[in-house]
Amino acid sequence: MVAGGFAGTILIGTALLMLPIAKAGAGGATFLEAIFTATSAVCVTGLTVVDTATYWTPFGQVVILLLIQVGGFGIMTFASVVGLTIARKMSLRSRINAASEIKSVGLEDVKGLVRGVVVMSLAIEFAVALILSLRFLTGYGEPVGRAIWLGVFHSVSSFNNAGFALFSDNLISFATDPFVCLPIAFAVILGGIGFPVIVQLRKHLRSPLLWNMNTRIVLAATITLLVAGTVYLTAVEWSNPATLGPLVWQDKILVGFFQSVQARTAGFNSVDTGAMDSASLLGLDVLMLIGGGPAGTAGGIKVTTFAVLFFILLAEVRGEVSVNVFGKRLSRAVHRQAIAIVLLAVGVVVISTAALMLLTDISLDRLLFESISAFGTVGLSTGITAGLPAAGQVILMLLMFIGRLGPVALASALALRQRRSTYELPKERPIIG
Repeated sequence: MVAGGFAGTILIGTALLMLPIAKAGAGGATFLEAIFTATSAVCVTGLTVVDTATYWTPFGQVVILLLIQVGGFGIMTFASVVGLTIARKMSLRSRINAASEIKSVGLEDVKGLVRGVVVMSLAIEFAVALILSLRFLTGYGEPVGRAIWLGVFHSVSSFNNAGFALFSDNLISFATDPFVCLPIAFAVILGGIGFPVIVQLRKHLRSPLLWNMNTRIVLAATITLLVAGTVYLTAVEWSNPATLGPLVWQDKILVGFFQSVQARTAGFNSVDTGAMDSASLLGLDVLMLIGGGPAGTAGGIKVTTFAVLFFILLAEVRGEVSVNVFGKRLSRAVHRQAIAIVLLAVGVVVISTAALMLLTDISLDRLLFESISAFGTVGLSTGITAGLPAAGQVILMLLMFIGRLGPVALASALALRQRRSTYELPKERPIIG
């Protein structure tokens, strides 16, 4: 039902974007241009085959903005409702214990949960839009109406991790402006950590002992990956004359941090991604595949999935029988769910990249980057998306759709589908390694 709702929204957006009033100049957009843009907007990805700033009229840009907002609301609400459903599948005692421990979203009615998602999203978007509008107005001399529109569009696009921008060079012109880059980065981080984490931080910001395992994992993994990504990208690109080379050291750190945030999965770029070193692209591949937190607007396999695999590895290296995380034992069912999601994600990306290699003569590193960016609903691009054949663009659309709904739907299906067996088969261990 959820997949059908997203598909229906994409088709409505496609029809609106094909109207002559949506495209600048004579005629209307082609079906492929319209459906690719609509898919990218609803799946809050940001990959484009045309220049958003010049190809679409204000009407077309408003349609894109609405599609982004609907897509962001939809995935946050769906993921939160799924979490509520899973909670209600537990025994009454477990539900009471969980509610008393978490003291946040857990047993509220669905209407209240949806209302919370909407209010929180609009509040953050309003605050960021206000800051950006004032900056465009006072710092760049934009007219009041234009400044407000730029602030609102980029605020919605950043909080929903969409990566659409109303400038032909995305945000390269503002690479060294912290009053533009930092509010956008802040909105991306908030949208990416997820609704449950934001709710719990709002209630217990100064009481970390009351945070549940999900909040602790998301915050620890997010901070670690942001710092590691910033250090890695800044170091690799430090002397690259096409990216960070000409900048002073303060600006290099700002750009490195901004790009590390965007890989979480927003897709704005303040430098030319296509000019980055291959080692940087590989680092971005890893960050994009991991993504952000669950029940948020970010994509990827989610930081919780990555963290679970890390703790499983740590337990195996130490020879421990159980996997312990922040003083709690991890459910064995979560082990299997994490492994299933990662293997399926890797399989989808590998198959798609191989298909793109058969269709084009573009190098592996760029095709792999584009595939992961689409699957992770990131939107970063080395500049090859518009030049791909129609079949290649269809593959990217499928990747965006699967990447947007697939991990959440798969995780919920695995969590909700529990089949009890009345017997167990005898154990045997194959040789590993």
